[in-house]
Amino acid sequence: MAAFIIDGGYPLQGDITPQGAKNEALQVLCAVLLTDEPVRIKNLPDIADVNNQIGLLQQIGVSVERNAPGDLTFCARGVCAESVTSQEFLEGCSNLRGSVMMLGPLLARFGQAAMARPGGDKIGRRRLDTHFMGMERLGASFAYDGARGVYTIQAKELHGAYMLLDEASVTGTANIIMAAVTAKGTTTIYNAACEPYLQQLCQMLVGMGARISGIASNLLTIEGVSSLHGTTHTILPDMIEIGSFIGMGAMVGHGIRIRGVHLPQLGVIPQTFRRLGIEVIAEGDDLIVPRQDHYEIETFLDGSFMTLADAPWPGLTPDLLSVLLVVSTQAKGSVLIHQKMFESRLFFVDKLIDMGAQIILCDPHRAVVVGHDRQMRLRGRCMTSPDIRAGIALLIAAMSAEGTSRIENIGQIDRGYEKIETRLNALGAHISRV
Repeated sequence: MAAFIIDGGYPLQGDITPQGAKNEALQVLCAVLLTDEPVRIKNLPDIADVNNQIGLLQQIGVSVERNAPGDLTFCARGVCAESVTSQEFLEGCSNLRGSVMMLGPLLARFGQAAMARPGGDKIGRRRLDTHFMGMERLGASFAYDGARGVYTIQAKELHGAYMLLDEASVTGTANIIMAAVTAKGTTTIYNAACEPYLQQLCQMLVGMGARISGIASNLLTIEGVSSLHGTTHTILPDMIEIGSFIGMGAMVGHGIRIRGVHLPQLGVIPQTFRRLGIEVIAEGDDLIVPRQDHYEIETFLDGSFMTLADAPWPGLTPDLLSVLLVVSTQAKGSVLIHQKMFESRLFFVDKLIDMGAQIILCDPHRAVVVGHDRQMRLRGRCMTSPDIRAGIALLIAAMSAEGTSRIENIGQIDRGYEKIETRLNALGAHISRV
């Protein structure tokens, strides 16, 4: 199993360009199943989760042409209904959570689909009810084989329907949209997720001939069409990687410029770092994080304790709370990190405490960080990455720490960050893969 060896204390300086967005890539890759015409996708990140998703598509008959790095053309003309029930495909689904979003397009195209219980980060309960209830509203029926851990779904014909989602699930909304674009009649989805990546999926589907209104809102109206055609789509920069780079710039940076961030799509992310006292400068479509010798956490206007909590878009993405928590360890002041969505995501803080951070884990959802104000550096340690976002947070902590750290299970980091040690070493980091 691969590991990172990190010599801490080396400052980062220079320019870095974020990769394409992982979460958008997993959605739009599934959408290629909705047509038998070629679909070209640009700015695909070269990361484990995306490559595994592409591998799953190839298993069921999707042809893939590589035009250039990150620029691929897909054609699902060769996909047949029998291929999506093969044992090889089901085993592949069990290793990748993004595979759940194949259900909607496969159901729309073939009237049936099957999948094993999807994998992904072990960060708490990640239920699939929204996916299933939405597609049932469109006329599908589900069955679950508990012995095999396999879901099957069938529908002779999908019909548009009104639905109020029980939660604003991003992947659930994406799945329902892809199932509804060729359903007969009109589908209305209320309490829909509206993250930029969901907006991108909708815009791609419109480019393929779908009729979707209300994009960027939580009320979507989809008028079913008989078929979709090919298109070309470019993926946004990854907002989570951008936020990770801001955190690195604050903790160990001597001046970092993050290029081409698509600032309007970042929402509250820059402002959230500013609430920790971090200077983040927007210059055109770039973000500059100058050297931060000192940063002080704000309080609320009434003088009460600063709280950072995740929320559905346009609120703060839960994927950045791990990075914000680490950055807070060297701030002046205290902050409450409230992870509302997942109950296991904060359990990595024991590793930071072992490095010398002052953190109180109140319960599975809340942690209080008392910042060192750079008066005491973290200490290098041996640790294991439990998930993608905790992994990058531990990497940031190790780069700022005194001494040498080792991070095991870095395959978790590779799932979401492209060639991360090579790109950070180019800025001055000392990270080796062993």
